[in-house]
Amino acid sequence: MIMFYILAMTAVVFLSRYLFLEPRLPLRLNARAQHLLSFSSPAVLTAIWGPIVFLPEGELSMTPDNPYLLAALLAALIAWKTKNVLLTTVVSMGLFLVLKLIVFV
Repeated sequence: MIMFYILAMTAVVFLSRYLFLEPRLPLRLNARAQHLLSFSSPAVLTAIWGPIVFLPEGELSMTPDNPYLLAALLAALIAWKTKNVLLTTVVSMGLFLVLKLIVFV
C-alpha cells in the first residue's frame, strides 16, 4: 500500500509540473494567477525554516542562546545589505557552525 501512495504522489507531482512546463501544451496562466503563484516559493521556504529557527528543541526559543536564531538574523542582515546569496550562505553557515560547536556546547 505504501508503494501505491509513493507512485501516486510521484504521478501527481510529475503531471502538475509537466502541465505548466511543457511549452507545446496550450495551457497558459493569466497574469493574476502568475502573480499569485509568485508567493508560493517564499511561503514554502518560510514553512521550512520557521520551525527550525524558532522551535529548535520543540518549544519556542526566542532567547539569545539560540544559535539557529542568531545565525538566521545574521543571514537576513547580510542578505539585505549585500544581496549576495553565496556570501550570505557561507557566512551564516560558518557562524552557525561556530555557535553550535564552540560557543553553545
